[in-house]
Amino acid sequence: MTAAQRREAVTWLMTTRHVSERLARRLSRSSASSFRYASQRGVADRPVRQGLHALAEQRPRWGSPRLHWSMDFVRDALADGRPFRAFTVVDDFTRECPVIAVDTHLSSERVIAVLEQLAGRRGLPKALVGDNGSEFTRRAFDAWAYRRGIKLLFIRPAKPVGNAFIESVNGKLRDECLSTSWFLDLADARAQIEDWRHDYNTARPHSGLAHRTPSHFARNFTRVAPSTDP
Repeated sequence: MTAAQRREAVTWLMTTRHVSERLARRLSRSSASSFRYASQRGVADRPVRQGLHALAEQRPRWGSPRLHWSMDFVRDALADGRPFRAFTVVDDFTRECPVIAVDTHLSSERVIAVLEQLAGRRGLPKALVGDNGSEFTRRAFDAWAYRRGIKLLFIRPAKPVGNAFIESVNGKLRDECLSTSWFLDLADARAQIEDWRHDYNTARPHSGLAHRTPSHFARNFTRVAPSTDP
């Protein structure tokens, strides 16, 4: 169990089981200094997050999808050794993962098709954050983004921290699903990864959302946001 997981366990015991901090730390084998440690991760991103929250308050009809999604790829292999890729997308505001597309090959055209399908369900963002992978830098993808009025924001090469939200999702996908699962074929990989995505959105509390799930946060934000439409 990592230090972060121990801190989450202590918080869960205190809030759900209503035990004291000392007992919760003893049960989770966490020291006082470790539990009270304040991570500096994301400090540099704080102005960006504050700006997103301000935009969300000013433009509640945009909803979170109108702000920023981040996107990336994860690689793994089937039981017979055949490699496959997973195209992951995350809403930077709600931390929801609205789609994970799984296939042996994911071209720019396939990425565009996935995003267009997503557009039909929840709209498209004003900006997309990604790395400098060929799928995101090819002319077809650039032209599609231009037609859709989407700004493409690329992180610095070899600096994954610049895309911290999607890296967090990818890390959890790797630890909790890819590294612990045995995929018989592509259909099995898609089914298991989709189950994980649903669980991530609806059952997994997120410390960055005051220990609410992404779906719960998005649902309640939409409910309380005042309308600015005439």
